[in-house]
Amino acid sequence: MIAKLTEITGGEARSGDGCAIDALIDFYKAFNTRDLDGLAANWEEGDAPSMDNPIGGIRRGWQSISEGYLKLFGGSATVQVTFHDFTSQGGEDWHLFVGREKGTCTTPDVKMDLRFRTTRWFTRRGGIWRQLHHHGSIEEPALLAEYQKAIFGAALAEPL
Repeated sequence: MIAKLTEITGGEARSGDGCAIDALIDFYKAFNTRDLDGLAANWEEGDAPSMDNPIGGIRRGWQSISEGYLKLFGGSATVQVTFHDFTSQGGEDWHLFVGREKGTCTTPDVKMDLRFRTTRWFTRRGGIWRQLHHHGSIEEPALLAEYQKAIFGAALAEPL
């Protein structure tokens, strides 16, 4: 196991010992570099995984989750996040990370700071940690509206 990390961007050295935090580092590396293949390797396959966040909405199954990432990565916005202020707990075949993300959303017209509450749940099958669930939310209504406007061109009138 590597030394206790207080922030994760995806640029951290992996321990290489098969621990769940390596999978978390891999997720942030893939997300922050817009690497869909890296995200596919990180997420559980099939219909089991789920995601709920302010831009992707509720998505079930890797196919739907990947379509959400493709929309985000294919748009004019670049989103970069760092996971911090988190707890880590788990067992032999599950691991839960609960904390916050901070980062930026940059478009040709705006650069804004982001703040999310974030939960990521991983399970281990066949010795490999894969993400099974993600939930992210923005606590501040004005920030949520500004973020949705940056991504979609307008704040959403109703949830996705």
